[in-house]
Amino acid sequence: MIATDNVLDAGDVLIVGAGLAGLFAALKLSPRPVTVLANAPLGAGAASAWAQGGIAAAIGEGDCIEDHVADTIAAGAGLVDAHMAQLIASEAPARIEDLVKLAVPFDRDVHGALALGREGAHHQNRIVRVSGDRAGAAIMAALRARVIKTPSIRVLAGLSADTLAVKEGRVIGVFVPNWAAPHEAPLMLRARHIILATGGIGALYRVTTNPREALGEGLAMAARAGAAIADAEFVQFHPTAIDVGRDPAPLASEALRGEGAFLVNDQGARFMADVHPMGDLAPRDIVSRAIHGERSAGRKVFLDARDAIGAEFPTRFPTITKACVEAGIDPATDLIPVAPAAHYHMGGVATDQAGRSTVPGLWACGEVASTGMHGANRLASNSLLETVVMAAKVAEDIDGAAVHAISPDPAPAPRYGHADALMGSAITQSLRVTMDANVGVIRSAASLNAALADIAELEDKASATPGTAAALANLFTTARLITEAALARQESRGGHYRADFPEARPEFAHRMIRTLSADEQLMGTAHG
Repeated sequence: MIATDNVLDAGDVLIVGAGLAGLFAALKLSPRPVTVLANAPLGAGAASAWAQGGIAAAIGEGDCIEDHVADTIAAGAGLVDAHMAQLIASEAPARIEDLVKLAVPFDRDVHGALALGREGAHHQNRIVRVSGDRAGAAIMAALRARVIKTPSIRVLAGLSADTLAVKEGRVIGVFVPNWAAPHEAPLMLRARHIILATGGIGALYRVTTNPREALGEGLAMAARAGAAIADAEFVQFHPTAIDVGRDPAPLASEALRGEGAFLVNDQGARFMADVHPMGDLAPRDIVSRAIHGERSAGRKVFLDARDAIGAEFPTRFPTITKACVEAGIDPATDLIPVAPAAHYHMGGVATDQAGRSTVPGLWACGEVASTGMHGANRLASNSLLETVVMAAKVAEDIDGAAVHAISPDPAPAPRYGHADALMGSAITQSLRVTMDANVGVIRSAASLNAALADIAELEDKASATPGTAAALANLFTTARLITEAALARQESRGGHYRADFPEARPEFAHRMIRTLSADEQLMGTAHG
């Protein structure tokens, strides 16, 4: 634990992160007092708001929970925790109803029932959407509006935690550094219950669909506090990021292929039929590797939605239309250039069915957590489902504990600019390049060892400036966790593909869980 006299009481429950997981948990805890720590203005920088597909739920005619679970298990390549998949899928209808009550404007059919779409590796139409591709934005807008009106929720916007405070083996709060004055003692926010809801790791890669805040800092914070980390090697690359040179890359939702769009190379060939029986709707890892193969062979890849969507693009997929038009592409008449991009992390802080981590006092939900539902490869639109279900489970678990009625200290002043400062660092950009090149869609022992050498070299460079070293400690920790786990899994499975071990191996048909050594935990706790 870092010594500091600058301590404020955040109250009974402190939620680190203001995306879907954090806000849904806060609302589920109401009227219990909750403080939400947001590293940007409320809702800004949340990957949840960028989600285009929707929420998977077996609520349509002819569909059932067992079929949803079966599709989840098939996509997860042998590593799905079937109990967690069943638990989460079975609660989908109730969580959808929660969101309806929060005024999320889900798409409806002509009879007023929820309209259901289909995405890759689903065998039924079970994706609940908003305006085709605006589910994430609409859900977050509804949650923000309700949070603002909920008196039991206090939001501290513009504060970024970088370390968990641990005392006698229990998490008791978080440390918030002053990024404008890194040599000053950090602020400690103390609380009885800490919920980690910090999102994913996609921005550690040069090509990603994630916002710049998704740097994996929450994962590192938990690991440095002694929490177990599960399945860190499994990074899902979305096959159809729009390849127009933007950072982050805009996303062309899988829903387009669900509506009949298909992939072609620059020679006009539809190559997915030769790769997988489900063709363009194959699991994401397979489609990503197929596109990677085409691009490695010097061929460009495009998504052809001209006949499937055509003139209906602006009304059915407004977000995708806007991204295309800004890049000079008319998706109704033009092919859309696409490439794989880091999109979602199946790994994370290992949690049980109540969202508890292995360290007392710390819960985790959303992308930062790993429940085992996704296995080696997440099924499309299961992420938002898992997030709302597990946020509710965390709230239920904490709500069973006694309420500590204390008055939080006055809110500290905002300290904006953390993500911008990290992204502005040349060291961060070098780290993103090496993760993309060496720990990407296709990996090998040679590439992974090269990545570890690069990470060590970048850490040495950062150490020359103590403030920089402290700010980047979480990024290095998460990058190492992913890379070392990928090196240890000597097989190919789901989102993890090793060119030197191209087949799945039965001796690796299990989840891999690790903790940092005591020395590694200590490395990240010293502020410059």
